[in-house]
Amino acid sequence: DGNGNGNGSGGVGGHYGARRGGDFEGPSSSRQRRRAVNEVWPEPFVEALAAQVAIEASRSVGRLAAAAALANVFQVCSTWRAVSRSDLLWHRLTRRIWGRTNLLHATWRDEYIYRHRTAQNFRTRRYTHFNLYFDPSDVDNPDGLTCRCLTLSDLYLACGFADGAVRLFDLTTRLHVRTFRPQHSDRLGQFSRAVSGIIITDSQLIFATLDGDIHVAVIDDVANETRTAHFGSVMDDGVLIDFTGCSRYWVGLYAGLAGRAFHIWDRQAEEVFVGGDLTDHNTVMGWRMLTEFTEFVGRVRVTSHESAVACTSSRVITFDLRNQGMVLGERGYGRGLYVTSVDVNAEAYIVVENRELENQNRRLAIVRRVDTFEEVCRFSLRADRNVNVMGCMNQGYALMCVEGVIRVWEVEGGEYMYSFRERIGEEVIAFVGDDRHVAASCGTNIHLWDFGA
Repeated sequence: DGNGNGNGSGGVGGHYGARRGGDFEGPSSSRQRRRAVNEVWPEPFVEALAAQVAIEASRSVGRLAAAAALANVFQVCSTWRAVSRSDLLWHRLTRRIWGRTNLLHATWRDEYIYRHRTAQNFRTRRYTHFNLYFDPSDVDNPDGLTCRCLTLSDLYLACGFADGAVRLFDLTTRLHVRTFRPQHSDRLGQFSRAVSGIIITDSQLIFATLDGDIHVAVIDDVANETRTAHFGSVMDDGVLIDFTGCSRYWVGLYAGLAGRAFHIWDRQAEEVFVGGDLTDHNTVMGWRMLTEFTEFVGRVRVTSHESAVACTSSRVITFDLRNQGMVLGERGYGRGLYVTSVDVNAEAYIVVENRELENQNRRLAIVRRVDTFEEVCRFSLRADRNVNVMGCMNQGYALMCVEGVIRVWEVEGGEYMYSFRERIGEEVIAFVGDDRHVAASCGTNIHLWDFGA
């Protein structure tokens, strides 16, 4: 952890150091005899060595192993231990190992320790559970209170509802702090105003509705109303069944018309690409979503490398957001997959196939790399053909919700870890997770789990 404490579940060393400690043993007696030489090594060299040791440990054993490897480096001598005070070192390690580029704590060393301990909490099922509450009196139609989608950021949980409203919850206080609504209320069907996806940046909340409208609001600007950045045209594009993005691009997945499955916009809401045939066989289902709550047609998710993964029940494709939506890879699933099981982290995606394995009522989940489709791991889970499988994943773990039970697997090796203590009901509509929080909506009920250190 920077102080030479590499052991114990609460310390920064954690589980992996104990499991594979032989790979990163402390300095031998011969090394100790050479301390006089080591002490005159230039600090940039020692810092680079410490970073390389930690990164290699993370790659070969797991991210939690990096801290134990660092602790052994810092024990060589006082000069090497002094490198532990370099914030540049912790900045580099936080970015490379935990994928974090924004600082939420006082120093990068504090940030690294926090990320390590939070990941350790995820591994050992150490969390707190909350039910989130809001005032439902501003909704005329009870169907409008159904939460259809969820999005997490470092500070907020955004919940998109069937009536077009997005309710924002503060993750620190877990209070409902603001509601955003579309400016226009023209209806093409009962659920045409339903929120189909949400993006949260540092200062803005962007959300889209099934009729294709995209709305932008400044989170801290209470005085100004939500503005419409893009007006949808259902007759020209179809139904906007899913919407996601990052700070640079917005991505919409449509169903209803052939050859227009994907729309990509830049941050100024300028459309840069339209095309794709992923949903051509699901056009009728897309139109039905305007008037009835049917099964999920498709899903699209964006990685941290500005690539995207999209799927229907029969196909998965990956494409590049920076290069006119160029398709990077494609994979067919003749026996089908659960659309709601698909999710991504920085570099990989997960799917659950809708085919029964030799063991009754078990389904196969596979994690693959986005750029190469290389298989990372696989595991099986119990799921009947007639139930839905809701999935999400973060950097280290895959979570699957089946009939109200949430189970967790390790991404790197497919090892089953545990199930959540709470059973939340079988009608889960939305499910999302990141490296600290997990959230689920069951109609009007919103659940939040916090693994924060």
